[in-house]
Amino acid sequence: MSAAALDRQPVVAVSGLVFESNIATGAGVRTIASGGGADELVAALDREFAHGAAAILSFGIAGGLVAAAVPGTWLVAENVVTRHGRWAVDPAWSAALAAHLPGALRGDVAGANAIIATPEDKRALGVATGAIAVDTESHLVAAFAASRKVPFAVFRVIADPAARALAPAALRGMRPDGTINRRAVLGSVVRKPGQIPTLLRNALDARTAVLALSRGRRLLGPGLGYPDLSQLLLNVA
Repeated sequence: MSAAALDRQPVVAVSGLVFESNIATGAGVRTIASGGGADELVAALDREFAHGAAAILSFGIAGGLVAAAVPGTWLVAENVVTRHGRWAVDPAWSAALAAHLPGALRGDVAGANAIIATPEDKRALGVATGAIAVDTESHLVAAFAASRKVPFAVFRVIADPAARALAPAALRGMRPDGTINRRAVLGSVVRKPGQIPTLLRNALDARTAVLALSRGRRLLGPGLGYPDLSQLLLNVA
């Protein structure tokens, strides 16, 4: 799409956290940081499409569910799955994303209503869904896009791998507005100092993921790799 068309009908990038949205920001893009709230996300998407938007990209970090999904791995979804549902992404947009991101892992992404924190739970979700990664927004994006008949795709970067647990402090850090609650993180560490080695490992994994997400965002360019609008409309019809 041309720059003028993207300005009129931008891509909406949906993330859980504000720092992810900040990375996604650019020409032809509007962003939503959901903070993990389903109702708030749907309301925000309704507002964006009321003002004119072309498509939705689930954008940010994810948890790995297979050994190949190591920290910093780019992931372009083929489908979004839950234990009870399945949605196909737009094939033209996903192909364009993969072309911009050489070496990206392709496969299904699982949606979850809460962070999957332990290796045991990751393993169980992977077996149940066949997915290679999990996040807390993609299934909400997929359901919204299907109900409105608009294109959607998923670009995620692996942060925590399948074999690594998330420290309790890492789970307490998200506010409903998508910002980080550092006081809650510190309080958790004070109460349970034994988690510090795991938390430091999580922090290193997250840094690797953020650097890869930023690099991928630059490669996607204006409109987050969104291809020609007429091609996408043919796919959705």
